[in-house]
Amino acid sequence: MKASDFVIKVPEFPERSVCITDFGASVSEGTMEDGSFNAEAINKAIDTVSNLGGGKVIVPAGIWITGPIRLKSNVNLHLEKQATIKFSKNKKEYPLIITNYEGQQAIRTVSPITAHKASNIGITGYGYIDGSGELWRPVKQFKVTDKQWQAMLKKSPYVLATKEHGVWFPTESAYVGNEKNIQGNDDSVLSMAAPYYDFYRPVMVSLRYCTNVLLEGVTFMNSPAWNIHPFFCENLTVRNISVSNPYYAQNGDGIDIESCKNVHVHDNVFETGDDAICIKSGKNAEARTFEGPCENLYIHDCLVNEGHGGFVIGSEMSRGVKNILVENCTFIGTDVGIRMKSAMGRGGVVENIEINDINMVNIKNEAIILTMGYVLNLLNRNEEIKKDNEEDVPYFKDIRMNRIHCTGADVAVKIEPITGRPDTISDIVIANSDFKATKDNVVDGENIQIVNSMFA
Repeated sequence: MKASDFVIKVPEFPERSVCITDFGASVSEGTMEDGSFNAEAINKAIDTVSNLGGGKVIVPAGIWITGPIRLKSNVNLHLEKQATIKFSKNKKEYPLIITNYEGQQAIRTVSPITAHKASNIGITGYGYIDGSGELWRPVKQFKVTDKQWQAMLKKSPYVLATKEHGVWFPTESAYVGNEKNIQGNDDSVLSMAAPYYDFYRPVMVSLRYCTNVLLEGVTFMNSPAWNIHPFFCENLTVRNISVSNPYYAQNGDGIDIESCKNVHVHDNVFETGDDAICIKSGKNAEARTFEGPCENLYIHDCLVNEGHGGFVIGSEMSRGVKNILVENCTFIGTDVGIRMKSAMGRGGVVENIEINDINMVNIKNEAIILTMGYVLNLLNRNEEIKKDNEEDVPYFKDIRMNRIHCTGADVAVKIEPITGRPDTISDIVIANSDFKATKDNVVDGENIQIVNSMFA
């Protein structure tokens, strides 16, 4: 594969522009408990520009505390220098809904930024979008300092004790909700989940079934759960953005590109509390009831500075992932460098993946891992997973990696198919690469070639 194989349409917008202050937005309005005043103004500006045929909605310098924003077709939400959109949190503005999260229909709250079946949309500029994740996220004790942990206990006393560590919750609602974990895929369960509202934290930017999307220049930060989640989008361009979450941000993924087609991600910086650049396509039999592979992605010239994984596919890959070129990226201090993960029950195929010219340093675990043993308990919604059900068997195949350079990892290469099924990972080539790692490689599968590579 080469760069010219990927043709992605970038949206264009009319010269028309308005400022959110023209519609009443004010930096002196809004609190962290109520952002409705500025939300009304911003959404009115977006609706007006969309109805006029499109253009730019300008967010000027200042901190704008707001409720949820809904992007509409042909609108570019443009943040000027030192403009910060800071999202509030309350049940009235962010009601519980049924949406898609971690590959299946699930209860979440409305996302701070949403777009649904919109075309030609953008979030651009030089400012910051802050999801106020500290109001939502649990925190694992081992990920923070003693001083940070004591400060959190002063805010909330709710801690779940586990064998390995404590998990802090910002509210009683989130704490009890974690235990109950009420889920379902129809509206009848929403009232049952309502008492545990704080548990159902949203992704920050939810883009669903959109075409011709541009994210450019902006810093996306402090998300309640995943940061950016394009879902069944086509012609998506993500360039020159920064995505920032603290290392302890639970489920604080950078960007989760799910079942999208024709995607260009380049010249971005990620610092995340979970996987940084992650490719997904649904989970288990539920996801396989309709078609929607993630396909035709070109990813290059990105920096990942900490996070669980630099470039990741899975574990939700049940509708398939194919035709991806990744090149010229740098991963510093991530838990894992290149990661492809799945397990029995997922089904689906990951194929035709090419990864070139990746530089890594100080990788905590594996520089490269392809594993079918990501999770042990895959039973979800009472799905029955049988060893002889071929539809439940996932596959990784036709994956090529060239010029991978890693200075420091626990393990250089780990490839582990399903036990007794080496064919589930096949036709893998790692070439012209060099690794410095502490432990020996673990390699299984069919037709695995590691050629012209050095290990130390």
